[in-house]
Amino acid sequence: MNYTNSVKIALSALKRNKFRAFLTMLGIIIGVASVIVMLAIGQGSKKSIQSQMSDMGTNLIFVMPGGEQKGGVRMGNSDAQNLKLTDLEFIEKNCPAISAISPEVRSSGQAVVGNENWPTTIYGVNNKYFNIRKYTIKSGRSFTEKEIQSYSKVCLVGKTIVENLFPDKDPIGQTIRFGNIPFLIIGVLSEKGENGMGQDQDDLIMSPYTTVQKRILAITHIQSIAASAVSEELNDAAITQITESLRTSHKLKEGEEDDFQVRSQAEIVQMFSSISDVMTALLGAISGISLLVGGIGIMNIMYVSVTERTREIGLRLSVGGRGNDILMQFLIESILLSAFGGIIGITLGILATQVTASVMNWPVVISSFSVIMSFLVCSAIGIFFGWYPARKAASLNPIDALRYE
Repeated sequence: MNYTNSVKIALSALKRNKFRAFLTMLGIIIGVASVIVMLAIGQGSKKSIQSQMSDMGTNLIFVMPGGEQKGGVRMGNSDAQNLKLTDLEFIEKNCPAISAISPEVRSSGQAVVGNENWPTTIYGVNNKYFNIRKYTIKSGRSFTEKEIQSYSKVCLVGKTIVENLFPDKDPIGQTIRFGNIPFLIIGVLSEKGENGMGQDQDDLIMSPYTTVQKRILAITHIQSIAASAVSEELNDAAITQITESLRTSHKLKEGEEDDFQVRSQAEIVQMFSSISDVMTALLGAISGISLLVGGIGIMNIMYVSVTERTREIGLRLSVGGRGNDILMQFLIESILLSAFGGIIGITLGILATQVTASVMNWPVVISSFSVIMSFLVCSAIGIFFGWYPARKAASLNPIDALRYE
């Protein structure tokens, strides 16, 4: 018997039991659709994080106080107070791979305009910070060096602040209070949207770092440092120069651990990409359990089919039919079940992904790799779970099969 006839017989058998065939395929359909959706969401999230963080600047470098934490995780310690303005000046003087550098101090609280208030964060920076973090000024101006040195109560505000506290008027020239201190608004920042971690980059106030240091926080240290390398290729050189400069500035001896952390934006992007890959693989594996259940369902229904057609199998074997032809027929039937289920599952998965993207406003990426792999896995499931029932059918004794009631 050739393959064409085997396919025709298998299709005929499936048509005779349409509802049973559909129920058998249901596990495969759900499994494939789930895998497609989970992988699309995972890959979409990864791409979105990479894109948004790259928009912040691939040559961006952060310096945070605090050294290596126990447990193997190296992170900064926001409570440490070992970063000083002298450190920043030392870095600026001794790090030629750095193009710009700014201190950072911040405080969260309520911004108040008249009877309206809004929870936000005020950032104390210098006027190089805007280029470092890719902020542009939509209207107005930045603060001057003179305003920085005199702790001037001036600020720039983001779009979210404008929308919530100045919905019907131009904020420039208006007064906004933060920490019970009045600030004159001298500029409005262009919209940036959310970053890769879901934080609103427009919900902020920017003021001279000296103002936030002295008037709001009453501190002399700085909480962190933001810098940009001359180019992305010089990130490693910049990190090395910053590390050596800070070790010298902090008078750390050879063998002593750093009491600070230096991180590049590229490292952070890589870290989040790795986390996203792990989560995507985990979600895909969980969804793949449905495929396993679907495969078991195919095996069970093929056993039922072999049992129901035992006399037919015995008759074919008794008139000269070959065991390999019987095996091939049932194996093709199993493969068709899983393949049809895979096609339907892929279609539903793509539709569900598009609906999820439009309704939930989530970034999604449907890759041809995930679609092709889903179909190939379905076919492999059909072969794997259909082999044993098909083999059992092919090995039946013709006499015993004809006697079967």
